[in-house]
Amino acid sequence: MRVALVYDWLDSWGGAERLLLSLAEIFPQAPIYTSLYRPKKADFAKIFPKIETSFLQKFSFLGHRLLAPLMPLAFENFNFDDFDLIISITSFAAKGIITKPDTKHLCYLLTPTRFLWFPHLYQGQKIPRPIENYLKSWDKIAAQRPDKIIAISQTVQERCQKIYKRDCPVIYPPLDKKFLSSNKNKKKKERADFFLIVSRLERQKKVDLAIRAFNDLGWPLIIIGAGSQKKKLEKLAKKNIKFLGRVSDQELIKYYQQAQALIFPQEEDFGLVILEALAQKTPVIAYRAGGATETIQEGENGLFFYPQSSAILKKTLLKYHKNDYNKNNFRFEPDKFSQESFISSWQKIIKNYVES
Repeated sequence: MRVALVYDWLDSWGGAERLLLSLAEIFPQAPIYTSLYRPKKADFAKIFPKIETSFLQKFSFLGHRLLAPLMPLAFENFNFDDFDLIISITSFAAKGIITKPDTKHLCYLLTPTRFLWFPHLYQGQKIPRPIENYLKSWDKIAAQRPDKIIAISQTVQERCQKIYKRDCPVIYPPLDKKFLSSNKNKKKKERADFFLIVSRLERQKKVDLAIRAFNDLGWPLIIIGAGSQKKKLEKLAKKNIKFLGRVSDQELIKYYQQAQALIFPQEEDFGLVILEALAQKTPVIAYRAGGATETIQEGENGLFFYPQSSAILKKTLLKYHKNDYNKNNFRFEPDKFSQESFISSWQKIIKNYVES
């Protein structure tokens, strides 16, 4: 079976890109089709045997946000006549590809397009109303093109039904094996005194909210990640807050194992870093919304705060007691998020909707 992967754009590194690589493990010979590719910002993509870009590659220096109005045309222009199965991994336009009737298209939906349907989750540059209306209309049409949509979480499943009027099963993203195996056969160590954030440094990630809370408390906070807001956030932060930029997975695991807790101030479609922390038996203090509500059991592996403000986060932190979570009954289900479970789920989907 000839398989191709389709992804919105290759110009950053985060949870969605980890998920993309997990699918690439299942289909190692599959080429990837994308609107644009920026090698310096997405060097992980070198693992793909072939990368096909659209006409937007000529303008990739502008970034995908400015090019959003042209994304529909970019994906509709791709030709997939040589393939039996297409899997699009998307939060925007990749689901809108056009295929022959005998070519199956499975869409792994990261979320219905945020900047169109959930402006409170997207704080990028606003687009003119006529363009927004056009993209909303196109987005609903595009969502009817896949033969089957699979959601990454129950949160996304509900959004898909509400906006696109399509029912879809859920396949949770897998956790990288190194995170699952790193805590086995390890002697319990005393944790350090710092809290941890692992995130892209963009406005919608609400890192500034956490910084304000920790500025007031004076507690140590380590922030791992990079992004366009880094300089602004560094200016906002006091001396008790350190920025480490990107680190290797091995280093990241050590920080998870040493941290008092992971701080998760944003609303996410799923939230893979929550699983990374829980796999190290590190509690998570999260905003009560989105995918976090599917993986955190309050009092067993973390705490929620609501509403989304630095003052409420500060109050929640003051209630947090590290010893409450240093028990053998720390709640985490590793098998549910293993690569093996992920592969098995995809094999069932392909058998039911492609091979039948």
